[in-house]
Amino acid sequence: MTPSDGYLLDNRQSEAGQRFDAFASLFDPVTFRHLEGLGLGPGGHCWEVGAGGTSVVSWLAQRVGPTGRVVATDIDTSRLAAVARPPVEVRIHDVGTEEPPGDGFDLVHARLVLVHVPDRERALHSMVSALRPGGVLLIEDADPALQPLTCPDEYGPEQRLANRLRQGFRKLLADRGADLSYGRKLPRLLREAGLRDVAADAYFPMTSPACAALESATVRQIRGRLVAAGLATDEEIDRHLAHVEAGGMDLATAPMISAWGRKG
Repeated sequence: MTPSDGYLLDNRQSEAGQRFDAFASLFDPVTFRHLEGLGLGPGGHCWEVGAGGTSVVSWLAQRVGPTGRVVATDIDTSRLAAVARPPVEVRIHDVGTEEPPGDGFDLVHARLVLVHVPDRERALHSMVSALRPGGVLLIEDADPALQPLTCPDEYGPEQRLANRLRQGFRKLLADRGADLSYGRKLPRLLREAGLRDVAADAYFPMTSPACAALESATVRQIRGRLVAAGLATDEEIDRHLAHVEAGGMDLATAPMISAWGRKG
């Protein structure tokens, strides 16, 4: 899939940077905790799939040091220019359709990527094939169907509107081939791909400034699609954005499920 294929959350849109910043605030501590536990150290070789923003790539580069290598790939690498220097190598790459950008990696990581990839099975097996024996795959992906609400505590009209807009967002994702229950499948899929020592956990943030920032940026980014599909009106979207800006709403994200396993 390329940006011209109608990817719902195109990296080139102005709101994408705000979404990446919100993701970093919400999920970097979780991601870094997992990466620290997987044994990546100086001299390590790793592949960051669907890098998008720079925070994880920068962390990996610092971890592996000047003798290591970080290959950062995405279908749109426009936001990765700031980190495109050794040990980081930036490549335009579609994990769902192209061969891996190398092999023998100690670590392959993807966060909030595969749920959007039409050929997720091919992408997963591509990532496994790129690992060296003993290398580790860490996939972190959302499961919007597991917790589908923006406001789990739906006690008033503001919350009901927020949840209706989230329902519209989920429909747009599903119409473009996203698997809204993908996260929960990851442990099984990693075992079926031949990985051993598979484990997983989940993180479900709510009621934080980053949740509000993510909600606002996402709704602004997809508002044209929501209106065109008849899922919301401009007036409803403006009203929801005003509610978010005012504060006081307990906003949540979909749970992010992190699963990891080691290649035999």
